[in-house]
Amino acid sequence: MTTRSPAAEQAAMVRAGEWSAVDVLEQHLAAIEAGDEAIHAFNLVTADEARAQARAVDRKVADGGDPGLLAGVPVALKDNLCTRGVPTTCSSRILEGWKPPYDATVVTRLAEAGALLVGKTNMDEFAMGSSTETSAFGPTRNPHDTGRVPGGSSGGSAAAVAAGFAPLALGSDTGGSIRQPAALCGVVGMKPTYGTVSRYGLVAFASSLDQIGPFATSVADAALLFDVIGGHDPLDSTSLNRPTPRVLSVIDDGVDGLTVGVLTEFLDGAAPDVADRVHQAAEALAAAGARVEEVSVPEVTLGLSAYYLIAPGEASSNLARYDGVRYGLRVDAEDTVAMNTATRSAGFGDEVKRRIMLGTYVLSAGYVDAYYNQALRVRTKIIDGFAAAYRHCDVLLGPTAPTTAFALGAKTGDPLTMYLSDVCTIPSNLAGHPAISIPFGAGDDGLPVGVQLLGPALSEGTVLKVAAALEAAAPLLAPPAPAPGPAEGVAT
Repeated sequence: MTTRSPAAEQAAMVRAGEWSAVDVLEQHLAAIEAGDEAIHAFNLVTADEARAQARAVDRKVADGGDPGLLAGVPVALKDNLCTRGVPTTCSSRILEGWKPPYDATVVTRLAEAGALLVGKTNMDEFAMGSSTETSAFGPTRNPHDTGRVPGGSSGGSAAAVAAGFAPLALGSDTGGSIRQPAALCGVVGMKPTYGTVSRYGLVAFASSLDQIGPFATSVADAALLFDVIGGHDPLDSTSLNRPTPRVLSVIDDGVDGLTVGVLTEFLDGAAPDVADRVHQAAEALAAAGARVEEVSVPEVTLGLSAYYLIAPGEASSNLARYDGVRYGLRVDAEDTVAMNTATRSAGFGDEVKRRIMLGTYVLSAGYVDAYYNQALRVRTKIIDGFAAAYRHCDVLLGPTAPTTAFALGAKTGDPLTMYLSDVCTIPSNLAGHPAISIPFGAGDDGLPVGVQLLGPALSEGTVLKVAAALEAAAPLLAPPAPAPGPAEGVAT
């Protein structure tokens, strides 16, 4: 088995002078121009900046130089990744128009690898959501069915890759915000081990949980993008000070001798058609040479409760900086306290306000031990539960999301139902472990189903080679239909 890497193949053609970076870019910009009015994957398309990058790549090739592993490959960036001089809004009114004075480390590494940064993608406001409907700039729509959500919070990045607007994209994953939209949009999405990819320049939601990772159309492309962005960064105090192994070179090694545990707790809440796909994935891995068994990690059922104490607590602290004084929106008032209140009231949406209030409550005197500290103890129990499973399993298998993509507006009035969309992804964030979602056919409604592989810390190589084996056995998934234009009645 040799896993295809379309982005790597495209970069190789550009590096060899067989295809110009400018031509590659113009094709993708044309696709964005034709289709994104209906999808709204992007908050901002940086066409002029990307054209300058493409011309620089072509000049380097003409001069006999090597532009890098991603030469001429368009990449979309989630709108919480700082890009110097380019608006970075986190899809919030409070940062509308704010231009960072520096680049995130991952942005720098992409540029050094010759990537073309085509724009900033829509997201749930400050990454708080599971459907990209909390964006202050309107929802993103699923390319497979524009009446459905793309997942969240990185729904714009997932939709951009699914719709063919960019071969690669970056998102951030705090409780499943890469993997869940990848599943709903039918693309590959990976959350690396916490600390393997620098968070410098990522606008923080929950600092002990946030992790940047790749979206791609193939496992090999996800591995390639991880190879480019991973590695120690002295600018990030949480960055692991150790070599990050290259993973693209091992993904074709197969699964012989590996043990895969099917995580029963994740299947218990999954829709029947999603559970069926997970069982088919398990059978495919067994046929490929892996040993497959059922595994129980009861502690993961506590993940949702612990997460919605820890993450809002950290968000309450992180978002205190948006006060109308230093940057972003400022609503003038008669004194500083009134100005702070007016600015935050006008600048934050309902979901962000809900989580700030919840987080402030659980951190307050008299409640921090009963709630926040107790959640930290539960987090340790989840880590211990995974450790017990990994003593006899190399990876775990389950659904990425409990259902296929749901209708726009179906869950916006019920926050708890929306939060349950991440029940299968949150435990990996609490543990800091890597996990990946791979498309594995469609549900009964014809929409994509993603299956999820989880591994212990720093097991990206193993997780990706199992993912490659699953990808090779996956049922065919129909590509999205061309996005309808506004003349066909799709609201934007």
